[in-house]
Amino acid sequence: MTDSSRIEISGSGLRCADVVRVARRSAWTELAPEAVTGAAASYELAVELGAKRAVYGRTTGVGANRHTVVDPESADHHGLRLLRSHAGGTGEPLADEVVRAVMAVRLNQLAAGGSGVHPRLLRALETALRVGALPLVHSRGAIGTGDLTALAEVALTLAGELPWAAGDLDPLPISPGDALAFISSNAATLAEAVLAWHDLRRLLSASHVVTALTFCALGGSAEAYSARVHAARPHPGAVFCAAELRRLLLEGDEVVEGRRLQDPFGLRAFPQVQGPALDAAASVERVLDIDINAAAENPLIDVETQQAYHHGQFSTAHVALAFDHLRAALHHVAELSTARLGDLVEPDLSGLPPFLAQGPAGSSGIMILEYVAHDALGTLRHASSPVTLGTAVISRGLEDHASFSTHAVRSTVAATAAYRTVLACELLAAVRALRLSGVALPDTPLREAFRLAEGTLPYLAEDHPLSAEISLAERLLDRLAVL
Repeated sequence: MTDSSRIEISGSGLRCADVVRVARRSAWTELAPEAVTGAAASYELAVELGAKRAVYGRTTGVGANRHTVVDPESADHHGLRLLRSHAGGTGEPLADEVVRAVMAVRLNQLAAGGSGVHPRLLRALETALRVGALPLVHSRGAIGTGDLTALAEVALTLAGELPWAAGDLDPLPISPGDALAFISSNAATLAEAVLAWHDLRRLLSASHVVTALTFCALGGSAEAYSARVHAARPHPGAVFCAAELRRLLLEGDEVVEGRRLQDPFGLRAFPQVQGPALDAAASVERVLDIDINAAAENPLIDVETQQAYHHGQFSTAHVALAFDHLRAALHHVAELSTARLGDLVEPDLSGLPPFLAQGPAGSSGIMILEYVAHDALGTLRHASSPVTLGTAVISRGLEDHASFSTHAVRSTVAATAAYRTVLACELLAAVRALRLSGVALPDTPLREAFRLAEGTLPYLAEDHPLSAEISLAERLLDRLAVL
């Protein structure tokens, strides 16, 4: 779906949701006039400083070559040489939506006015996004200290040295100081991070709906979600989760008594487990909101003080650690989903036949869903291992730390896909249990969720292959998330 609205790019105030709109709905980006003016001032200052003193990457080489002074007679070609040498990415090309997100993030960072690139680079990115011109960007080559290979490929494409993957623009001159200033960013990692955060946050929203359906199928007790209970230990995520369950389960303030004095942990402790994941997702969003609006290029060309500052803002430890935390929290959430699935197939808890089976004695019903869910949970468990326990020492020992934030983000993508399968298995079981029991659902958005599920998921009483239904349930989760 195309989004015809426009998102102003000023170097500040860009939200993660805006990047998603550009990436997936082709919303327009429009540079704020003051951003272009600021970029021009930064560019002029960078040229002036480079004529007076050593400025890393402009008058010198990079990495361990930082003390090597560029020959003034070949300075005009220094930038292109730098881009060519760094455009060594490999692996599968990034998806179109990721490339659009990369360009949007990098454009906004450049609009913050600390890079010193020529303003025409900003205009070129703005135009490329508007007309649908996309560079070919490879996925492999980043370790969390700057997406050098990916951004070098973008820059060389703008310069006309690499072919466009879609559309095209007229070749753009690259000024001597533009090269490092353009690639000194983690825009590609941040682009993938924003999309990964968005997809996982949406699944966490769907978790409330699926858990509420399971709650009704099992005749749970809503005491565990009482506002009084959560006011006594007010962790924000848990408070929000409990409120969402009350919204889905209760027609008024009255709490309907459940079948049991205390439910299994999958229902009773859901806010306490889901809450940390919601808090972790909120923490990720705060980190990303800062970084997609950051003038983090090294060196920082600061117009206010008329100085160039050399620094370590290329490090993305905040991003890597935030995503490691998020995946660990997600694993706990997924474990509870598999626990609830086990409850749904247990007659002592559901009051229904074992495995929700119908037909001749010995029918297996949905028994296989537990295998599928635990397979996906195993994948999620491996993907949840922290990437921040490793590092790298490169460039002749000068660059002696790496966050591997790119890998933290991609592990999150894998974990999210696995959790989608886990949650889909629970959804299938909850809907089948509700169909078998005929339990009346409260007149809340949960009733609409069940209607949507009934209209999407086929009902076959006898044993049959469930693969197609799992796929349908996986796709349905995004629709349930908005309820």
